[in-house]
Amino acid sequence: MIFERIAPEQHDTLDGVPEPAETPRLIGHATAAGMLAGAYRAGKLPHALIFAGPHGIGKATLAFHLAQHLLKHPDFKAAPDTLAVPDPASSLFRQIATGAHPSVLHLTRPANDKTKSFKTVLTVDEIRRVSRFLSMTSHDGSYRVVIVDPADDMNINAANALLKNLEEPPARTLFILIVHAPGSLLSTIRSRCQMVRLAPLAADELMAVLETVEPPPPDDPAARAALAERAGGSARNAILLTQYGGLEIAGALDTLVTARKPDIASAHRLAEAVAGRDQAIQFDIFNRRALDLLSAAASEAALSGDLARAKTLSEAWHEALNTISEAETYNLDKKQHALTMIDRLNSAMRM
Repeated sequence: MIFERIAPEQHDTLDGVPEPAETPRLIGHATAAGMLAGAYRAGKLPHALIFAGPHGIGKATLAFHLAQHLLKHPDFKAAPDTLAVPDPASSLFRQIATGAHPSVLHLTRPANDKTKSFKTVLTVDEIRRVSRFLSMTSHDGSYRVVIVDPADDMNINAANALLKNLEEPPARTLFILIVHAPGSLLSTIRSRCQMVRLAPLAADELMAVLETVEPPPPDDPAARAALAERAGGSARNAILLTQYGGLEIAGALDTLVTARKPDIASAHRLAEAVAGRDQAIQFDIFNRRALDLLSAAASEAALSGDLARAKTLSEAWHEALNTISEAETYNLDKKQHALTMIDRLNSAMRM
């Protein structure tokens, strides 16, 4: 069956992979889904939630499923104790997926007309849409749902604007903040939301997600196990690894970083492979792997009691993150960025 997209494209859209708003099946997170359905039925759903967990595990999909549940069952006392399964043939599903439902506002990085791409942050102008959205009377007295996806992408002005909305929310309004790193949020925002921590997907759940996209996961059990381990419980990571050369990119970077001496020729080959005009996803895979290597090394050093090394690696992680942001913001030379990143990784990991 050929997948037909009906949701608007986003900054992180992958070809052939449904957006969270148009994903009818929620894989994993049964405990959290049950807790949310139960809280709604009991009339105790908070006005603001943070769905926290690693990138690509289904946080936004759960958010849209919860929105569907609230709108399908406006009388909370009569709502079922499990989240409603969205029906792709229903008008409710299609309205939410296409962004046309008047009671659901999905905020993410906006388009950048100058670059014909997307902005690198979730801007204050986007957050200001919340006030206009909430000022309109709900068309049938049902919930209004604001999904901020991801809230990590807000700049400081956007975060402060959202904070004002969270301080005095109207009745029957739900904010859902999708967050990859809760520590990146303002403490004042965190204090006004209930945290729902979502775990990485188990290996069987990961494979269940991959069965819904092309190409399907490998048949070989050993290959599946290796893919699950490298993906870290993230369906998005698994898709990137299998469809966009992610396994090869990550493997090449790992080899360069663990080599006893610099391999300049291999570094240039990898940099060229991720720096092409049509290699935006590969470039992102490279950068994410670089950050993951530093993060894992910092955690290992901390667990072993080498706090000085952990601090150095943590600082290197923050510097790498800033470098990546600058490369995206100012459209810097990608090959030179990749070479510099490889050099930084080598220096940090060998200290």
